[in-house]
Amino acid sequence: MKIAVLISGSGRTLKNFLELVEADQLPVEIALVIASSATAGGLAHAEAAGIPTSVVNRGEYATDELFGAAVFSRCRTAEVELVVMAGWLKLCPVPDDYSGRVVNIHPSLLPAFGGHGMYGDRVHAAVLERGCKVTGVTVHFVDNEYDAGPIIWQTPVPVFEDDTPHALAARVFEAEKEAYPHVLRMLAAGRVTLDEGRVRIGKPKRTARGPSGSAEQKAEQKVSWIKARRTASE
Repeated sequence: MKIAVLISGSGRTLKNFLELVEADQLPVEIALVIASSATAGGLAHAEAAGIPTSVVNRGEYATDELFGAAVFSRCRTAEVELVVMAGWLKLCPVPDDYSGRVVNIHPSLLPAFGGHGMYGDRVHAAVLERGCKVTGVTVHFVDNEYDAGPIIWQTPVPVFEDDTPHALAARVFEAEKEAYPHVLRMLAAGRVTLDEGRVRIGKPKRTARGPSGSAEQKAEQKVSWIKARRTASE
């Protein structure tokens, strides 16, 4: 599955993808990296891996629509099947031909603590101020509103009494490093469908050897364990 990765900053999620691809643990081809700033640190990761890059600066376009058109024009030229936002901070309207083919990850359990201006430590500070006991990550399809698209996957992360925004962010990012690749694997395997605004996830196909020890199996086992605990408590 050919993907484009959109970044605005350090590119640590991109770096995670690259390491997994190199280890043959992520079945994607990163065909293009687009940055919203020429100073985005993640560009160096892409260039070191020999991946084509492009910079699309929002300030050079009069409207969000023109900005989005410039971004997706590059994606079409690269013939990518999926656009993956990874620390992308700009509103980028999705054209009809890419509807259902753009995903994003957010560092909270949406719809809580999402929306315009809610990113990075701002999210974690808001979680702590509210006194939440659990936060997490959400992978979702992107529509034309901030953090409002159909939810594909969520992973909970505990909040501790002595947490700071920085400490909580580090713990949440560890969950992101597992959740986002897991969703990309499911998308590559054709397991994810969008049905009237709701995501359906099909069961994994088992090979003769089985997916023993795979990252996908571990994620599925975690979900099964949570469901089992819920059933036992009812």
